[in-house]
Amino acid sequence: MDFVAGAIGGRTETVGVQVSTLKVRIQTEPKYAGIWHCVRDIYHRERVWGFYRGLSLPVCTVSLVSSVSFGTYRHCLAHICQFRYGSTDAKPTKADITLSGCASGLVRVFLTSPTEVAKVRLQTQTQQRRPSASWPSAVPPMYSVPSACPVPKYRGPLHCLATVAHEEGLCGLYKGSSALLLRDGHSFATYFLSYAIFCEWLTPTGHSQPDVLGVLAAGGCAGVLAWAVATPMDVIKSRLQADGQGQQRFRGLLHCVVTSVREEGLRVLFKGLALNCCRAFPVNMVVFVAYEAVLRLARDLIT
Repeated sequence: MDFVAGAIGGRTETVGVQVSTLKVRIQTEPKYAGIWHCVRDIYHRERVWGFYRGLSLPVCTVSLVSSVSFGTYRHCLAHICQFRYGSTDAKPTKADITLSGCASGLVRVFLTSPTEVAKVRLQTQTQQRRPSASWPSAVPPMYSVPSACPVPKYRGPLHCLATVAHEEGLCGLYKGSSALLLRDGHSFATYFLSYAIFCEWLTPTGHSQPDVLGVLAAGGCAGVLAWAVATPMDVIKSRLQADGQGQQRFRGLLHCVVTSVREEGLRVLFKGLALNCCRAFPVNMVVFVAYEAVLRLARDLIT
């Protein structure tokens, strides 16, 4: 049931997905002075469609990834409690929750890495707006009309995955996975631990769990804290995954960190932090409310 509840809760993560494109562009392209500069540039070049570039595959797989994340966390926590205390119903310690959350983050990397590669490649593949349909017709047919922009290398997420696998091998589909492991391992440990702590603080005296408002607040704060610790490795992950559409700049994770910090300063590791946190609060409020509601419904039906 934890896997089902996680899948249903995960569907709400599609809210505000267009923020992902802004975040990746800001993290990988130093030319942007801020969020609004990036918004204006994307709209000028690609119109509204530019904000949704590369998001079809993540949207289609978000339920599966969320199901694996929450299911792994709950099952890992149950096994730890069974091993340490002799019962799956025993109250876990903060260390137990942290370890289970970390395991959840590490497991999801095997599913999300190819999806993230395709998403980042498509999001960083910028295109100019097409010229007006009436302009080419005014040119005599004996002359060829130069294209307003080069033909995009990737035509879609599946074509992108196939192209990356052909040109870079299967390892190309897991490019940046080292940074992804570091990002999701400690961020999901923070995610589930902070959620448990906030729920404990917000539970009224005499009750075993918080009310709906408590879950909303705990989920939102947990999401913000998780992205706050995840953003530095998220920047490095995006740069490593985008580093395949031209001459390769980075030799690996450490070289990417050193080069990025040397060229742009320490603040480069926090690019996209505001966007991540602004989206994380409302999204994770709804994720945890939906997750807890499904679990509560399942318990009521069983009993």
